[in-house]
Amino acid sequence: METVSPISHVRNAISPTACLQRSGCCDARRLFPKVLQDVLDRVDETYKAFFRRGHGFPRFKGKGWFDSFPYPQLGFRVEGSQVSLAKIGNVKMHLHRPLAGDIKTLTLKNENGKWYACFSCMVDSEPLPFQESVVGIDVGLESFAVTSDAEIVDNPRWFRQAQKKLRVRQRHVNRCRKRSSGWRKACKLVARLDRHVFNQRNDFQHKVSREFVENYGLIAGEDLNVKGLAGGRLAKSVHDAAWSSFIAKLLYKAESADRLLVKVDARGTSQQCPCGAPVPKKLWDRKHHCTVCGLNTTRDHASALEILRRGLRLRTSMPAIAGMALEAPSFSYGA
Repeated sequence: METVSPISHVRNAISPTACLQRSGCCDARRLFPKVLQDVLDRVDETYKAFFRRGHGFPRFKGKGWFDSFPYPQLGFRVEGSQVSLAKIGNVKMHLHRPLAGDIKTLTLKNENGKWYACFSCMVDSEPLPFQESVVGIDVGLESFAVTSDAEIVDNPRWFRQAQKKLRVRQRHVNRCRKRSSGWRKACKLVARLDRHVFNQRNDFQHKVSREFVENYGLIAGEDLNVKGLAGGRLAKSVHDAAWSSFIAKLLYKAESADRLLVKVDARGTSQQCPCGAPVPKKLWDRKHHCTVCGLNTTRDHASALEILRRGLRLRTSMPAIAGMALEAPSFSYGA
């Protein structure tokens, strides 16, 4: 028995253009039909997510709530430094890099009064030359990352640097009358600063992850429960470090460059020496001293060495597939 989703049934019964024409809310003939159909697709996905989660009933989104609309495969054409949009015309754009591969979709997005054209393209992977070098990465708050080669990547703390200016702008928002023109301008200033912090963090993580992928053939990292760590007293610092987005960038860059990313169990990496002997430490103990092998180093460096050991052990016990993120089994302290 074939089932039809409610949204698909509604869209087949009456077109979105006809709905808007009957409601009289706008001139539907000036809108591209695929853009209107995407609204129904978003509603469909939202309700599916609601029934899957069991909570978070979708809210009504009226005029001014949507800040993006797509052109799926049809309705647009790139012509040099211009993009031709159906029902809109030719629009000038600044390409920050040449388009590669087959263009599938175009999404126009409005952020703080600025419009962005986001192209989704199908591109082939670009494998890098083979690298025998391996590295273990221990992410943290004092330093953003410490590698098994004793390389330290400083934590820039972008949000902490902008916190004073952000506090001033947020207080200005609270002093304004809600929904007034001054309130809207103050909200835009806050959003601009938040976006600036995001761009700084994003650029930093892209550069660091690209450097790791280019210089190492195997990268071992921790499989962290970032959601749990972000619920404690260090929540602000954990969110500022954004380890999850960094690991996500490492993953897709490694897959494209034919590298291997290994996620190991994070439990006990700072409480065990790379030789296998347990070395218990408190959180404030920043030095590592093993009485068995005599290793003396920093706590983070020892953790990176242990992460690398677990990653190499996982690679030898499981078939290595380039570009795949493998999860390691749990290790006891005496392993």
